[in-house]
Amino acid sequence: MKVIKKILRLYTDSSLILRIIIGIAVGVVLALLVPQATWISMGGVLFVGALKAIAPVLVAVLVMGSLCQSSAKLDGRFGLVIFLYLFSTYLASFTAVVASFIFPQTITLSDSLMAQSTAAPDGLGEIVTSLLQSIIANPIEAVSGGNYLGILFWSIVIGMALKKFADEATQTLMTNLSDAITQVVRWIINLAPFGILSLVFSAVSESGFDIFVTYGKLMILLVCTMLTVALVINPLIVFLVLRRNPYPLVFRCIKGSGLTAFFTRSSAANIPVNMSLCEKLGLDRDMYAVSIPLGSTINMDGAAVTITVMALATAHTLGIEVSLPTAMLLSFLSALAACGTSGVTGGSLLLIPMACSLFGIPDSVSMQVVGVGFIIGVIQDSMETAINSSGDVLFTATAEYAQWKKQKKSLPTFLGGSADLSKPE
Repeated sequence: MKVIKKILRLYTDSSLILRIIIGIAVGVVLALLVPQATWISMGGVLFVGALKAIAPVLVAVLVMGSLCQSSAKLDGRFGLVIFLYLFSTYLASFTAVVASFIFPQTITLSDSLMAQSTAAPDGLGEIVTSLLQSIIANPIEAVSGGNYLGILFWSIVIGMALKKFADEATQTLMTNLSDAITQVVRWIINLAPFGILSLVFSAVSESGFDIFVTYGKLMILLVCTMLTVALVINPLIVFLVLRRNPYPLVFRCIKGSGLTAFFTRSSAANIPVNMSLCEKLGLDRDMYAVSIPLGSTINMDGAAVTITVMALATAHTLGIEVSLPTAMLLSFLSALAACGTSGVTGGSLLLIPMACSLFGIPDSVSMQVVGVGFIIGVIQDSMETAINSSGDVLFTATAEYAQWKKQKKSLPTFLGGSADLSKPE
């Protein structure tokens, strides 16, 4: 028993990235040596099934818990920083839509799952009708059937009701429930290397090494889109607010926060780093002590990119034609879904089915796309976390410096002002 516990501890304490890489390598080797051993694919079926089972519950609990406990009173700075968080997340999603239209990608899916796919919607009218019908579905049936639009709608309604009537004990219960479901997700993700091994085995044995060309193109699109958001879209937002060259602040945030977050792969774990950086930037502690933890929850530019790109790649794979109005609707839905992303590694991937449901894509297909996301997540998730976390500081600082300008207070020297942040005021 002690030996088993030691092996389990050694496994869980090792890097998830390393375990996933090993899983991919073993899956490729087995596909080459014993391609007829189809029983190996069962691990992928179980992994995808577990994700399929827990994801609806995760979305419902996170959204209700977040709304139930939100009670912060906002001044002008908080109002601006929340607007910047949400607006940048939407623009990130829209940028991903544009990138996916210019460079459409497809994903290799199992033939059996492709056969289960529903027919593509005829147009925006059918999509909107299906959308409205899904939204008002029975909440219990929505959770059990994986109807993410219904889950999102009823979670918001119930969460707002809980916010009005919940006492401290209820809020504590929702916090504990959210933590418990998140822990279950962590346990499932800890088994991801075995599921990925099986998924890679199935993909390589069916499609050969061409599968990695497809994954590579998809990963390049994700990374390039995230870099566009970090180096073009977000600086543009900062410029419009401050009317100053934004790049000195952008690069300080990337260097001081993004690099650390790239390796920790957790916005929550990077909160102390962000708090320290905010102090170095001369920000008000009462401000950033709230806005930084809040940003780790709702400022999800990278997650919005991931959800949008993966959903559109699935639609392209299934031959679903996406119109511009539908794409705009997808941008909004992906941004909304991103704000409910779990803080665990790969949390954004579990919300891909919510975006896919807009096109009538069945859960059995979208969950296999989640599995593909874990395969490319070695790079994707690190980039996503780096952009999310550095953006928390970037927009907190932008809101603070905007107030400095309004109060005729000098900005820091790196933004063209005369304030020396190396000296206390």
